[in-house]
Amino acid sequence: MSIEVSNIDHLGLVAGIIDEIGIEQKINQLLGEQLPEKITGGKAVKGML
Repeated sequence: MSIEVSNIDHLGLVAGIIDEIGIEQKINQLLGEQLPEKITGGKAVKGML
């Protein structure tokens, strides 16, 4: 049997808070939609945080 351990620190907490307070949606509203985009500005910021 093999066990792999990963340390995710605070990532789940930060993502949950971002979703809860709507930061991603607000950023998308402010930036508008840029076609063709594969990832929204809000998702990019969420990924950086």
